[in-house]
Amino acid sequence: MSNKLEKSTPMPTRLSRRDLLGFAAKGAASVVVSQSLLLSCASGAVGATDTSGTSGGTTTTPTTGNATCVLTAALTEGPYFVDEMLNRSDIRADPVTGAVSSGIPLTLAFNVSRVANSACTPLTGAYLDVWHCDAGGVYSDVSGSSRKFLRGYQITDANGVAAFTTIYPGWYSGRAVHIHFKLRLFAGSTRTYEFTSQFFMDDTLSDTVYTLSPYNTRGTRNTRNANDGIYNSLSSTDKAGLTLQTSKTSDGYAGVINLGVTVG
Repeated sequence: MSNKLEKSTPMPTRLSRRDLLGFAAKGAASVVVSQSLLLSCASGAVGATDTSGTSGGTTTTPTTGNATCVLTAALTEGPYFVDEMLNRSDIRADPVTGAVSSGIPLTLAFNVSRVANSACTPLTGAYLDVWHCDAGGVYSDVSGSSRKFLRGYQITDANGVAAFTTIYPGWYSGRAVHIHFKLRLFAGSTRTYEFTSQFFMDDTLSDTVYTLSPYNTRGTRNTRNANDGIYNSLSSTDKAGLTLQTSKTSDGYAGVINLGVTVG
């Protein structure tokens, strides 16, 4: 794997609601999750009833005149969550060696809200972990490796925002292109809430990215979204919500992920 540093402008770790809406207007997608299910919403929403989702039942989902909350199922943790407690926004480098994972820059902003009483407010102080494979399809910190690239967490700020700078993920056999994330709350050292899921990359965009270095040193990937068992466990609505739509930046791509959680 190449350790060549890709030049990029890191996304700030604190983004305003206006910043997030600007990303969304450029085509950034929403990903929505909850303890069994999470609700994506906008602040100041009013209640509505929705019976969709893979777990069945009736769920109260906030809506506004411009946005409708969508239900989506939780997904498996998958390979390989390691609780290294790496508090950092730029997750590209190995914290020990300093070697930076090469690849097309990808900036992610998670906009996390607490859903209560048919309204959404920023969820502050939540731990949000992100991890994924490198351009060669390799995860760090597993199988005896002590490297820790493409892993890290941020704590949501006063606006409920956690932002990351990473690279466009590579692929490995049997899985579509994806990124894992985990949301946790703590009371002191005691974990009081946890949710884990993953979102997928658009196949057409992956086709474009994988023509570029360092991705193009590998053969053609053998699993697309339509052939991925985890992706296909989702309803059509959930698939749409868990497929990241990105906007182009000067040197890569950016996306916003909206998470609304019901913390019990």
